[in-house]
Amino acid sequence: MSSPSPIDHHNRSDFLTCLREYLACQSVSTDPAFRNEMVKAKGFLTALLTGIGFQNIQELDGGIGGHNALYAEWLEKPGKPTLLIYGHYDVQPPDPLDQWISEPFDMQERDGCLYARGISDDKGPTLIAIEALRCHMSARGELPFNVKILLEGEEETGSPSLPNILSENRELLAADAILSADGARWRADLTAINVGSRGNGGFEISVKTSNLDLHSGRYGGAVPNALHVMANIVARLHDENNQVTIPGFYQDIVMPDAKTEADLHAIDFDGKEWTANIGSVEFGEKGFSTLQRLWDRPTLEINGLWGGYQGAGSKTVIPNEAHAKITMRLVPGQDPEKIRTAAKSHIQALCPDGVDLSFKGDRGWTRAYAVPPNHPLLLAAETALQETLGEKPLRVRVGATLPLSDLVLGTLGIDTVMFSFSTADEQFHAPNEFLRVSAIDDGVAAWVKLLDLVGEQKPEDYKIARK
Repeated sequence: MSSPSPIDHHNRSDFLTCLREYLACQSVSTDPAFRNEMVKAKGFLTALLTGIGFQNIQELDGGIGGHNALYAEWLEKPGKPTLLIYGHYDVQPPDPLDQWISEPFDMQERDGCLYARGISDDKGPTLIAIEALRCHMSARGELPFNVKILLEGEEETGSPSLPNILSENRELLAADAILSADGARWRADLTAINVGSRGNGGFEISVKTSNLDLHSGRYGGAVPNALHVMANIVARLHDENNQVTIPGFYQDIVMPDAKTEADLHAIDFDGKEWTANIGSVEFGEKGFSTLQRLWDRPTLEINGLWGGYQGAGSKTVIPNEAHAKITMRLVPGQDPEKIRTAAKSHIQALCPDGVDLSFKGDRGWTRAYAVPPNHPLLLAAETALQETLGEKPLRVRVGATLPLSDLVLGTLGIDTVMFSFSTADEQFHAPNEFLRVSAIDDGVAAWVKLLDLVGEQKPEDYKIARK
């Protein structure tokens, strides 16, 4: 007699009722006015996980006065792998409220999509993962392997407590790998799995050319203009091929393995159409396609540039100060600290004599991340997608940065596989955030299958993942 099928215990109507209640918790982490709602969200999750059968549920404090993470575990499968399942319960502010078609914390369905703040990032995907665990417990009274759950409360504010939470709870959080419910699918029409993300780092630079703004008639042409100096520095950070001019910037880059690169070229993607949809054109480092520029290559971007008079009308001054905000997206092989040092040295060299240059606002500086191509959890995730969605997934990357992956690798020594069923176009962080209804059943089925596949593995399979 075959064992009960967990997927038979999934009921979409019951799931939507649960999801609606979860979304009603207005867990905006950045605004102190929502602190009680953050507590409410933790209480909802605690009750849900307790009802499923998880144990040792506790809050993990990062020690900086932020929002605690929630931890739970089910460790009753000796000899089987242990996975740490990650999600986050905090959401972005709903503003601007007047641009929402329906109330942001009241889930509404329209044209095959569910609308609410946090439904795609990350409450819907997290609840899909929890639902798959519930289905297994309901069908069999147990899980196929050992599970630890970490639900963060500060992801939307840059995870300031997460480094301390990880380092202070290494033994509690020890696992063979992380399975993340965060990290969206690239496209709804393409079966794919994310296998990497770029790193990130940046800072602000300022130049000062005199003690005060100067009259452009009395001093023009005789002293340096801070805006001219800054414009010249910024313009020289790229060459005529749109390559970054920082010495050694490309020196240590590790390009993707052959399979991942082959998958990139197999994707049906029209760069001209993609850029036209946002009112722009293809642009970037010469010799590479748009997808390669997004996923394989590092960048340097000017995020802000200002100085001088910006009010109405004219003011004939020579500005004495100018400022710029710079960020860099990094790829595998690049050392953030090495890049930061080289970038600052290069900018200093571009600054003319007699001009004061200063740096402030260092932020980010996380490494790029790539899942080892033969990682057992990645292979199981690919099989689960193929068996439930009917197509072999292509391996794609994320042009953005997911600090969790690099942080966990450095602190806990384990890899992260992203298995989210939100999609990149679902307007997270914007008004009218949504999740496709079809993603719920697809996601639960794929998660249920993946849990079974990991249950067939051994802890030893994971020990060779990075060898």
